Amino acid sequence: MAYINRKGMEPNYGDLAVEAYGLVKTFGDNRAVDGVNLNVRAGTIYGVLGPNGAGKTTTIRMLATLLRPDAGSARIFGHDVLKESQIVRQLIGVTGQYASVDESLSATENLIIFSRLLGLGRAEARKKAADLLEEFGLTEAAKRPLKNFSGGMRRRLDLAASLIAQPPLIFLDEPTTGLDPRTRSQMWDTIRRLVNTGSTVLLTTQYLEEADQLADRIAVIDYGRVVAEGTADELKSSVGTSSLHLSVQNPQQIEDARRTVEQVLKVQSNVSLEAGKITAPMANADLVTDLLIALRTEGIHLSEMSVQKPTLDEVFLTITGHGVKADAPLTSDPSSKVEVARV
Repeated sequence: MAYINRKGMEPNYGDLAVEAYGLVKTFGDNRAVDGVNLNVRAGTIYGVLGPNGAGKTTTIRMLATLLRPDAGSARIFGHDVLKESQIVRQLIGVTGQYASVDESLSATENLIIFSRLLGLGRAEARKKAADLLEEFGLTEAAKRPLKNFSGGMRRRLDLAASLIAQPPLIFLDEPTTGLDPRTRSQMWDTIRRLVNTGSTVLLTTQYLEEADQLADRIAVIDYGRVVAEGTADELKSSVGTSSLHLSVQNPQQIEDARRTVEQVLKVQSNVSLEAGKITAPMANADLVTDLLIALRTEGIHLSEMSVQKPTLDEVFLTITGHGVKADAPLTSDPSSKVEVARV
């Protein structure tokens, strides 16, 4: 669904596009959202990362005026979501987890209908539909019945529909769920373009890589609460230092290489030998040069070396205290190393 920024209605732009404090939503005995606080700066991509059932979608629905909070408050560009809901709806676009398009119509017909409902004239609606279909790479399929569209094409069309009004704030609720890696990458490029043209995006996702690639800041939410918040680098730094990974060309020199690593990096523990590789904590990346010189002096040649920061996978596992359960229902992501699921 999409909400129009009607002519004459300008958002109250400030530093923050979204301000939420203590949001609570309960369904029966289930406290789906349990005191969520969010601050989203205008002109950024803000990621909300968490497993199924964490409360991400419920939070989005409250911010988008689709659900009434049981407690707490929220403002969109300074406008209260409860007291000024009509204004808020004119400032936002919402794309949910499932396409809201009509499968009996073509892509062009869907976009024209959405445009007309949002107040555009007949000629303007046709032009808007054509422009959006070109932007999302759907021009060749414009007249094709939607029942013949792939899942990725439907997701792109749904996002296009939410952009008819060019809203200053766009909520994307797991927009790439079920997409193949190529289509997911195309969606990422589209999301980046939206922000480059002035929009603010609040993105919920289960995919660790997606949050890492797109978000300026990330909130990790679990069991209805924000359990960590910051940039990707800040979250990674919070769980530990970078690590050194290296392999030697001559396996017989691996113990000598290990001793050299320990001496140069001044680490006496947490250096492990695994499958012919050496790993060690790397608090000071400047020591890499000293290590390379020392290894060359010892006549030890490397076949591979890298310095790696902690991943968002490690952040999530460390912060939430749980990870993937083998029999838990997952949203498949072939391009991601780790998937998250409720345990």
